[in-house]
Amino acid sequence: MTDQRRVIAKVLSEAVDHPDVEELHQRAAAVDPRISIATVYRTVKLWEEANILERHDFGDGRARYEEMPETHHDHLIDIKSGEVIEFCNDEIERLQNEVAERLGFRLVGHRLELFGVRLQPPKNGGNDRGGGSR
Repeated sequence: MTDQRRVIAKVLSEAVDHPDVEELHQRAAAVDPRISIATVYRTVKLWEEANILERHDFGDGRARYEEMPETHHDHLIDIKSGEVIEFCNDEIERLQNEVAERLGFRLVGHRLELFGVRLQPPKNGGNDRGGGSR
């Protein structure tokens, strides 16, 4: 792994959000100004193909990335603010499996992205997120 890829990996591992390539480039270039956006694009593509990164489309026209999660989670996207909330829900997981079985399938994977608008400000200064925000 090159030094530039190490910087990109560090930036991704420290991300608390789901950055797009331009955001990754800005953060990586702040550490090493020699990193080009082309290097970031190539690295992201390589890592996505190697299942190191997961790509998301949260409806804003930009591909966003996160390290391949160790455990499954879904996403709720606030379409006004762009906030992405990660959550897990056993009932949703159970229902997805039931639907697949009823239709004659065994699930081998899935992705759930919910889009919404907040009904009221978050409680506890935004700490009541039911699974965490990235």
